[in-house]
Amino acid sequence: MSERTEISDLGEFGLIDHLTKNIELQNASSVLGVGDDAAVIDHFGKQTVVTTDLLLEGVHFDLMYTPLKHLGYKSIVVNLSDVYAMNAIPTQVTLSIGISNRVSLEALNEFYDGVYAACNHYGVDLVGGDTTTSQKGFVISVTAIGEVAPDKFVKRNTAQKGDLLCVSGDLGAAYIGLLFLEREKKIFLESPGVQPDLEQETYVIGRLLKPEARKDMIEFFAEQEIIPTAMMDISDGLSSEILHICKQSNMGCVLYEDKIPIAEETRMAAFKFEIDPTACALSGGEDYELIFTVAQSDYEKINGNPQISIIGYITEPEAGCTIITKGGGQHKITAQGWNPIK
Repeated sequence: MSERTEISDLGEFGLIDHLTKNIELQNASSVLGVGDDAAVIDHFGKQTVVTTDLLLEGVHFDLMYTPLKHLGYKSIVVNLSDVYAMNAIPTQVTLSIGISNRVSLEALNEFYDGVYAACNHYGVDLVGGDTTTSQKGFVISVTAIGEVAPDKFVKRNTAQKGDLLCVSGDLGAAYIGLLFLEREKKIFLESPGVQPDLEQETYVIGRLLKPEARKDMIEFFAEQEIIPTAMMDISDGLSSEILHICKQSNMGCVLYEDKIPIAEETRMAAFKFEIDPTACALSGGEDYELIFTVAQSDYEKINGNPQISIIGYITEPEAGCTIITKGGGQHKITAQGWNPIK
């Protein structure tokens, strides 16, 4: 049996000291980090971007099949994705957690290993946070702070008629990964002796448990001197995000089903569940790719990038938001993204 150390043995300040003892600041803008009443950040004339996400056990993650190290990594990444979606570079994060007494120090160390792995991978400094007791499972709150050159940030509500509608990477994989994990959880709960069989679906399961934020896209835009006309990250499914951009920009769009990028691994995995891969891409969510619009004059710059798919274009608002299917049919785009409980 591995050792188990109770959190209560350390006390709150002892715990904070333990979890933050190896922090080394990476960004010049991080003037003062963990250890005082507040962090001090100086962005040297750049504009500051701030975003916060709350992750709740049983709502956003399930510890039955989510390794704690992956959870720590993902907690950071989903926030950094929102900063990149503003065309900004993340520089600092704060992390607050609520933990119950069933979480040991060893488990928390694993979680923080993932947090620090993400911070190191994306060049971001952890500069503060809070720890508290939770009666309702594991609670995670991350705030990410980034910087952007003055007025180079990109909003959702600024798409223009004629703009090309683009996405990075491929879509739908995380949702299929979730289906595999939920299926195996159900089998395990009914028959605890049965070993899980994830059918070597490492791609789709990896896309759910260890997503990556598209730092490379923001670097590509800077190199090519492209400023997208509108942008956001895909957390609730492609159709939901398209409708956000079109509604807030007061525009319509045409989306082509056959242009939606879906990995071969995702297609094959979807067929195991007898579901349509396009439906997974449109409504699945948690892909953390970027959806953005660019002026037609930037077509040559983006066309050569294998990580970018042009999936449609922006129209006048009267045309509405439609998808052209592979068979040539035309349908209104509908969203099944997450809605708060009424």
